[in-house]
Parts: sequence; C-alpha cells; structure tokens
Amino acid sequence: MLRFLDIVFSFIGLVCGAPVLLVIYVIGLFDTGSPVFKQERVGRHKNPFILVKFRTMSVDTASVASHLASTASITKMGGFLRKTKLDELPQLWNVLKGDMSLVGPRPNLFNQLELIQEREALGVYSARPGITGLAQINDIDMSIPKLLAETDAKMIRSLNLKSYFEYILKTLVGQGSGDRVIK
Repeated sequence: MLRFLDIVFSFIGLVCGAPVLLVIYVIGLFDTGSPVFKQERVGRHKNPFILVKFRTMSVDTASVASHLASTASITKMGGFLRKTKLDELPQLWNVLKGDMSLVGPRPNLFNQLELIQEREALGVYSARPGITGLAQINDIDMSIPKLLAETDAKMIRSLNLKSYFEYILKTLVGQGSGDRVIK
C-alpha cells in the first residue's frame, strides 16, 4: 500500500511541481552553473543508486556527508533551498523509479562506514531509503550514527499508514531542520 502511495504522490508531485522545478533549475544555472546534483548513495539491501537533488553547495565541494561540509560551501540559493527543503524535490524521481520511498531512512554515502555498520546491525537496509522520516522530523542527522540507526530501525518497525502521513505532513510544515553543516 505504501509503495502505491509513493508512486501516486511522487507522480503528482513531479507533474504539479514541474513549474517550480523548472524555476529552481533556471535560477540554479545562475547560482552554480550546475543546478542538479547527483550522487551515489546506499539503497535498499545496500544496493547503490544515484540520488538526484538540487545543488546547494558550490560545484567544487568535496563529496562528503553534509555534517562534514563547511557552511562556506553553501550558496545563497542553496541556503534558501535547504531551509525550505526544496532541494529535495528532484528526489521524487527517485521515489517514482523505486530507488526511494517518501518515508524511510535518509540514504547515506558508501564512505560513512560507522553509520553503515550501525544500520546493518539493526536491519535498516531492508527498507527503501526515504526523503523524510522519524529522524528528520526530530533533528537527528548523520552526525550521530548510533542514534540515527536506532531511530531509523524504530521507524521501520512501526511504520504504518498513519505514521507515513504524519512524517510527510510534519516535514511539509517545516518540522526538523535538515542536515547540519560545519560552521
């Protein structure tokens, strides 16, 4: 049932959001010259997939987890996109394709070994990664791997139709601050 909802909502989001996606893309051309950011992430069953987002950091920023990147790397447009979470909109394509779900553990990089170990031990990779989830609405990010993995595992065990909509609604109204970055 949740996969069906993912397909329906991501399709509607991409179709209805197309004008917003286009405007952000065009502004992004002026901001960084390369508005779309693609990065290999760890997916369900630890299979790799290419995550698509709007770029929020300068093009030459190292490929590291957000909490390891410097705020100096974030562009003015990127700051706005992160604050409003509009940088996540292209991930609706990942949801539609089946790489991700709207709700699930945020996909990590393959070089985040401590987080991979913690998540693997708790069976977190049995679920599709998501755009939002319990950790995100509670300001738990990848800088605290053990707590994040425990929160993800708790969410996966208890995920139902009610909590699926709850996490999405809380994200849409701005609960949670997103990934931290170094000052």
